[in-house]
Amino acid sequence: MDLLHRPRRLRKNDAIRDAVAETRLHPAQFIQPYFVKPGSGYRDPIAAMPGICHFTTDTLVKDVEAGLQLGLDKVLLFGVKEPKSEEGEAAWSERSVVPGAVRALKQAFGSDLYVITDVCLCAYTTHGHCGLVHDHEVVNDASVERLTRMALAHAQAGADMVAPSDMMDGRVGAIRRHLDAQGFTGTALMSYAAKFASAYYGPFREAAGSAPGFGDRRSYQMDPRNGREALREALLDEQEGADVLMVKPALAYLDVLARLRARTDLPLACYNVSAEYSLVKTAAAAGLVDERRMTLENLHAFARAGADLIITYHGREVLEQRWL
Repeated sequence: MDLLHRPRRLRKNDAIRDAVAETRLHPAQFIQPYFVKPGSGYRDPIAAMPGICHFTTDTLVKDVEAGLQLGLDKVLLFGVKEPKSEEGEAAWSERSVVPGAVRALKQAFGSDLYVITDVCLCAYTTHGHCGLVHDHEVVNDASVERLTRMALAHAQAGADMVAPSDMMDGRVGAIRRHLDAQGFTGTALMSYAAKFASAYYGPFREAAGSAPGFGDRRSYQMDPRNGREALREALLDEQEGADVLMVKPALAYLDVLARLRARTDLPLACYNVSAEYSLVKTAAAAGLVDERRMTLENLHAFARAGADLIITYHGREVLEQRWL
């Protein structure tokens, strides 16, 4: 057989495969999510997410310090187990756990650590929805006003970036204007721009205690069947002042991520969500898959599709185990 083109020549061994690899991962791409609860001295494993824990602020600081030594210098904070109410007032209280954790992390690590906070009401409301509920309906504009308060509380505590995940219309522009008016022009904004109403969030809802008390979130989170709508949502958020656009979940929406990459010059993030993580962990524990290979295959897929930043529960372990 006389072949002029033999692509296998460049797959001969690790040396040449690594030299011509089109996609590369770096610790600077990883954002590690953390669940922070009130109290002190606790680091409680989350059953649905093997290897992930609830932290109190003191144990959080210790864990983040260990991550920093590995090169993991970006975190995303979620507040959990706060007192809940109909409107979720704890979400924007300066005394709640997230502003307190931000202050502690900034005092400990300063600019060496980049702190991002999730902005959403679901973990703070008795009904578990991402906005306010009137007459059994999640209302948009009143919810946005509360979310701007929450974002401001986080910015005042020292957050480098706020990340609204609620999917209310217009919240990116409202938060941007409110932060700027209060003097926080340097606080960046990462929008959960295309967040789908996904079955992949199950373990997270156990971890955050944020399952809706009635109905579901399909009236505000995106329909998994719609790709063009996802691009429209993301590009609207770009117009409203988002600094980073996010696609969530990641694995089932690589097409959306790739199409968005072709439409914007903004940095893109994807969220390697809880069930994507837990499915790998569960399959590996059962001996069904090679955990290292599957984890790295997924992470490379996110970067190959266009993600500059990858929010992933795997980040710490990838660096600890020297998988890169």
